[in-house]
Amino acid sequence: MATIKKVLITRQGRKFYAKSLDEDLHTQYGFIRKEELKEAKEGSLLKSNTNKEFFVFNPHFIDLYRKIKRDAQIIPLKDIGLIIAETGINKKSKVLDAGSGSGALACFVAAIAKEVVTYEIRDDFMEIVRQNIEFLQLKNIKIKKKDIYNEIEDKGFDVVILDLPEPWKALESCSKALKPGGFIVSYSPSVPQVADFVNALRKNESFVYLKTAEIVEREWEVEERKVRPKSSGIGHSGFLSFGRKVT
Repeated sequence: MATIKKVLITRQGRKFYAKSLDEDLHTQYGFIRKEELKEAKEGSLLKSNTNKEFFVFNPHFIDLYRKIKRDAQIIPLKDIGLIIAETGINKKSKVLDAGSGSGALACFVAAIAKEVVTYEIRDDFMEIVRQNIEFLQLKNIKIKKKDIYNEIEDKGFDVVILDLPEPWKALESCSKALKPGGFIVSYSPSVPQVADFVNALRKNESFVYLKTAEIVEREWEVEERKVRPKSSGIGHSGFLSFGRKVT
């Protein structure tokens, strides 16, 4: 995957990404000369050949993250935010993620946590995750071909996050992998999956059930005094269920 050298933003918030500084950047608003891109300082203002203004920045993590390779459906940022907030993932945290999918969740958490281990059973998904880890230049994440429904070889996790068809089948292995007080999180798109997971969690003496929540994001359009919700937005993506290890 080609890296991103520069991020360009118009006054209207449109973003463009320069993957090379050895060629002109062409946009719908005209092109910007490669010589100007090379010499541009952080936050400087450039103009295209049609006189359109662009602010130029070096890419931040979130800019790179938005350009990762995707195959499996990824967990949206709104839901990642709730996972981090409810479990308190921080620079001291050790986190286990299963299954990896495209690796979006594991990569985002790795930018915050001390260490991330992600389990995946499909070779094609594992290759995508490796490419994304390299693209984001993350050094604190490991991907392993493991089935979390079976015993987990890694131990001492502060948080385990499950994005699986049948997360309730992983409760016993997760119990052994989590530290006392550690969090288990299940991300499920459907109500029956939530019911089966929460009912199994409540019956398991190693855990207490905390909550199930859904985040619906509604973006607003603000233009002078015209302020209203955008006609399109992110509705339902999935339910997040949280538990905590007690014994």
